[in-house]
Amino acid sequence: MTDRPASPPPIIQGLRTIADRYDVILCDIWGVLHNGLEAFAPAGEALQRFRQRGGQVVLVSNAPRPNGDVLTLLDGFGVKREAYDAAVTSGDVTRSQIAARPGEPLLHIGPDRDLPLFDGLDAPLTTAAGARYAVCTGLVDDERETPDDYAGLLAEMHAAGLPMVCANPDLVVERGTALIYCAGALAAAYEEIGGTVTYAGKPHKPIYERALGEAERIRGAHVPVSRVLAIGDAIRTDVAGAHSIGADALLVTRGIHAAEISPLGGSLDEIALAAWLEDATHRPQAIIESLVW
Repeated sequence: MTDRPASPPPIIQGLRTIADRYDVILCDIWGVLHNGLEAFAPAGEALQRFRQRGGQVVLVSNAPRPNGDVLTLLDGFGVKREAYDAAVTSGDVTRSQIAARPGEPLLHIGPDRDLPLFDGLDAPLTTAAGARYAVCTGLVDDERETPDDYAGLLAEMHAAGLPMVCANPDLVVERGTALIYCAGALAAAYEEIGGTVTYAGKPHKPIYERALGEAERIRGAHVPVSRVLAIGDAIRTDVAGAHSIGADALLVTRGIHAAEISPLGGSLDEIALAAWLEDATHRPQAIIESLVW
């Protein structure tokens, strides 16, 4: 069932206009805090202002790597640690799922840069022929390959009955101005041919449960979901994920949906936005062009 309020969600000019409604923010990283090439400084400043008012910020990312690696990346971009209290990644959830299958050989689908995901785990890597299951972190060469390049491998996996753990449910992500295929696109292709997939990240509940647990640990108290705001740039993951736990969602339009919402580029096209929302599976409680205070 889709969530369709009677009136369009408001377009806000800054997080400050709704900040008092919330104690915790669960914030997406890629598309909100950076675009894969550079940080969005005003977004980090907005989160820092929220924390200065007594709120907690937990970054929630579909990055298929442990949170420590993601925080190092944010440091490199210049995102200040004062902008957030903690981070939870789909890589963290994936590691828990791998740890639950000690010693079982697995097929890794993805680039070598994601290999830290397996550090310290009893998880021997092997080929499709010798694996008990597969862990997909992305395309090996995501700047040149498409899911079609994996049709043969996915067919081999399906014939062998291998379940897949998808460590990044995103279909695409921004890298500068380009859209790059993610592990979620391979997982969707695998499901289309009858393969079984378990998703570790957004919009599925395990990553949100972990993130809320972090927020409550830091706050030292239970946080009702009515006081939680999820911020992200994707309807399919960020907004749908927020609704799955009963939290509000703030959609950042300068992200993966930018070309659909503002087809001519430039500022937010409210007419295009309204038409686009008519077909959206979920609607946010509010919309902002870019995250600012």
